Amino acid sequence: PPLPYFPGSEFAGTVTAVGEGVDHIEVGDRVLGSGNGAYADQLCANAHAVYAYPDAMDAATAAGFFINYATALYGLRDCGNLQAGETVLMLGAAGGVGSSAIAVAKAMGARVIAAASTDAKRRAALEFDADDTVDYSDPKWRDELKAKTRQSGLQMVYDPVGGDVSEAALRSLSPGGRFLVVGFASGTIPKIPLNLALLKRISIVGVDWGGEIRASPHVNPGLMTDLFTMIESGALKPASVETRPMDDLPAALSDQLAGKVIGKLVMVNPAGV
Repeated sequence: PPLPYFPGSEFAGTVTAVGEGVDHIEVGDRVLGSGNGAYADQLCANAHAVYAYPDAMDAATAAGFFINYATALYGLRDCGNLQAGETVLMLGAAGGVGSSAIAVAKAMGARVIAAASTDAKRRAALEFDADDTVDYSDPKWRDELKAKTRQSGLQMVYDPVGGDVSEAALRSLSPGGRFLVVGFASGTIPKIPLNLALLKRISIVGVDWGGEIRASPHVNPGLMTDLFTMIESGALKPASVETRPMDDLPAALSDQLAGKVIGKLVMVNPAGV
């Protein structure tokens, strides 16, 4: 991008001014949203990407809410057709993407098995309200998963990780299951043999929330309304976030890249979030 450039893509703050024709938010509203420059003290964002958030949410949670929770609801409900009572495996469950997906899946009535690579991350996944966990760094982790889904089967996999674990997770699906491709945090795009989709009678579904709202901007207001309604009813309990002061940004981002951050990373400036 051209300089000067301020990084950061999500934010929460207080509206100080609105443009002509903006009628869904007002000066003084507490809002969350998405837009370049979120690490700056002030920013100007497109009105369609800014929403007043419920009183039940604190500012730090709101700052990390927009992208991950919209992606989770769009993926689980609109792409995957998740039903109450189904069992879903969350890969990368202790990160920001995984923790938000756990919260949304639980709000939809699903049973969630969280996959994470360390004891600390699995404990965190349980605190995020997952029902059970598996250690997918163990070479025999599929055996553990099979034992935990013997009665229920496995109807869905939510995969923001990619890499070697993806194929093993897909092979664990029950017939009729859905494998949601959300991202590739591992840095490796897996090469899934398509005969598995045929033989197991499963679906592989791409979840590109960003692409969807660029193509159909009307989709996102509905997603946000539904998410806020779920929060206000008490059905959706957003996962806790990890906050760091803005002057700790380089170290915080290095920790995130190294997989040392639990949950969503939120940077806090001196005046608040």
